[in-house]
Amino acid sequence: MNRALIFVAKHSIALALSAMFLAPVLFLALTSMMTSNQTFTADLWPHSWHPENYAEVFSKTPLLKYLGNTAMYAGLATGAMLLSSVPAAYALAKLRWRGRNLMMTLIICMMMLPPQVTTVPVYMLWANGHLTGTLWPLILPMLLGDAFSIFLLRQFLVTIPDEYLDAARIDGCGEWRTLLRVVLPMARPGIAAAAMFQFFYAWNDYYGPLLYTNENEENWTISLALASFRTLHHVEWHLVSAATLVTMVPVIVLFFFAQKAFVQGVTLTGVKG
Repeated sequence: MNRALIFVAKHSIALALSAMFLAPVLFLALTSMMTSNQTFTADLWPHSWHPENYAEVFSKTPLLKYLGNTAMYAGLATGAMLLSSVPAAYALAKLRWRGRNLMMTLIICMMMLPPQVTTVPVYMLWANGHLTGTLWPLILPMLLGDAFSIFLLRQFLVTIPDEYLDAARIDGCGEWRTLLRVVLPMARPGIAAAAMFQFFYAWNDYYGPLLYTNENEENWTISLALASFRTLHHVEWHLVSAATLVTMVPVIVLFFFAQKAFVQGVTLTGVKG
């Protein structure tokens, strides 16, 4: 009897939490199908369905171009982060060298440093390189690694038994070959988690694109475009809701297909220190 009550209580809590998180998305979806007049009423269910609102959104703003810019920014930044952060995390987790603990401490300190502290000198650096107005100042730094991603990947790589690496070294594998042939296949969940964190951050990033591409509308990301669209059409909530839902669909679809690896990577990260 007690087990049945606990089972019912757990599932009730899960359903309540699911409803709480899904309610805003459902509200956006319903609002996007309304007319402009109904959005100012207390009626939550559309009197009539208007899917043409989505076509109107694309006719009023070049949303596909902004989605393409965002996909390029998020994809290149994620790829650059993996190229730099995975080897750094491997060195911190599996190699023995002097200053390793100090380097790990510095990486943790970098995670605590607010990005606004370095905004002015970093902006001047890219301005002198004539790269402002583009998304490259947000992509190229990822080639030097990301503190949070290095920390996350390092915590996951620590959980991989050293015996596998020792066996590969005995067979004649160097460190790069060991990383590519042994560690990477075993670290797929952790890599997927780090990649999705970076992709979602870049997809939703507003501060960076605002700082570097504000004056060049051609290179705007979807976050800037959505903010501008909301300013121009602030009384047309059905269109704003439709545009917001369009920006959410790609990341929802990505998470749906990668959720197993993402959840496994987050769950296993930090099991060992």
